[in-house]
Amino acid sequence: MNGVLSNGLPGLRTSGNRIIDANSGAPVILRGVNRSGLEYAEPDEQGFLSAVSISKSEIEFIVREWGCNIIRLPFNQDFVLHGRNNLSGEDYQKDLDQVISWASMFGAYTLLDLQWLDADRTYGGSRNFVAPLPNSDSIEMWTILARRYSGEPAVLYDIFNEPHDRLEDDPYPLNKEDGTTYPLSMRRVTMKEWQPWARRLTTTIRAVNPDALIFISGTNWGYDLRGMPMNLANVVYSSHVYANKGSDWSEAFGNLSRSVPVFAAEFGGHDTPAELEFGCLLIQYLLELGVGWTAWSWSDVPFLAKGNTATEFGNLVRQQLRNG
Repeated sequence: MNGVLSNGLPGLRTSGNRIIDANSGAPVILRGVNRSGLEYAEPDEQGFLSAVSISKSEIEFIVREWGCNIIRLPFNQDFVLHGRNNLSGEDYQKDLDQVISWASMFGAYTLLDLQWLDADRTYGGSRNFVAPLPNSDSIEMWTILARRYSGEPAVLYDIFNEPHDRLEDDPYPLNKEDGTTYPLSMRRVTMKEWQPWARRLTTTIRAVNPDALIFISGTNWGYDLRGMPMNLANVVYSSHVYANKGSDWSEAFGNLSRSVPVFAAEFGGHDTPAELEFGCLLIQYLLELGVGWTAWSWSDVPFLAKGNTATEFGNLVRQQLRNG
């Protein structure tokens, strides 16, 4: 792409425990929102973006009116590889291109988040579509996207959404990075199972895009970064922080942030007193650490906004974004 989608945004890399501008060396704190929908929505006659009402004007509103300098964009692996209904994988990739271009036009990076492997296979109860670990197709998929966005500094890579233990009613074995599977009786996903995958996917991306800034989640649905860091350069470690995880933030990710870059790729809440208090405390904690974040979610429960009207929790997020 040779930077055509990035609209002049500078490359990012890591230095110590900070993300920095690769040109100037100035520290950069990324803060924004998740714009979900592309991980699950069936395309309509106009495509994938139309089906989830993603438009240029919405992206401009998110970036300029809310003050985001990053949009985390959950996506679907199978849609990248095979498309959906009568649309191809290339059609889906072009829609990803469009969001990246709109976001960078207004001054924001796009963090591509591998959220779903497909839209048909459930990994346990409550129609859980988030797999515990990647699969062998993830290697092919990241090769395609890393090659497509090589030379595009506006594109960042969140290699796998939420590593987690298999649910009791998940019928599928855990995948190994070498293409085999663990015994069906195995349910736990620890750093021992996740880190080989993280290394494999990072190496895959770097083989075709050596400058890529890569985000690696923790275990326990992305929350727990204990056992990190890995011996990998230019990597950000990513936590997903929700009220139901408790308040051991220092142990889960705060202590790590003193030595390597850490990012809160998801947090959010409903408009209840308890969750609003959680949001205030977490935002202040992240501010004290100098840790960036992308709040969940612009378009899915728990909402930050409905249309252009912020929820109470969304107003907490928006206020901090606008304060810089």
